[in-house]
Amino acid sequence: MPRRKTDRLFDEPDEAPAESAATAAAADAPLAERMRPRTLEEFVGQRHLIGEGRILRRLIEGEGALPSLILWGAPGTGKTTLARLLARHSDAEFIALSAVFSGVNDLRAAIAEARETKRAGRRAVLFVDEIHRFNKA
Repeated sequence: MPRRKTDRLFDEPDEAPAESAATAAAADAPLAERMRPRTLEEFVGQRHLIGEGRILRRLIEGEGALPSLILWGAPGTGKTTLARLLARHSDAEFIALSAVFSGVNDLRAAIAEARETKRAGRRAVLFVDEIHRFNKA
C-alpha cells in the first residue's frame, strides 16, 4: 500500500496547516526551526522578564524602545528565539549575524542596514550571535 505524503511533521495527510504562511516555518526547514516558539506565550522560561506585567513585556506592550540586551546561556536555551520574539512583538526588523561566520565588513553592513531601517521609520533589532568570538582587531 503506498504511503500518503504529508508536508509537515505533525499534519495528517491532506490536512491544511493551521498556521498562516507568514508565521509557519517552511516544510523543509529543520525540526528545531519548525518547533521554535512563535509567540511569547509559547516561549518556556524567563517569566521573570517576559511574564505578564514584567519589564520586557511592559516595554513591548507599551511600544517603548527595547534596551540593549545581553542574552547569556548554554546553546539551545532560546537566546535567538527570545530575540526574534521580542523583535516581532516590537514590530522591529530582525537583523542577525553570527560572529563565528562574519567579519568586520559583515558587521558594518548589518549596522548600515539597521540605520537604513531606522531612517525608513521602522525599528530594528541587531542580533549578534557568539559575539565573544569576534577577535579584538
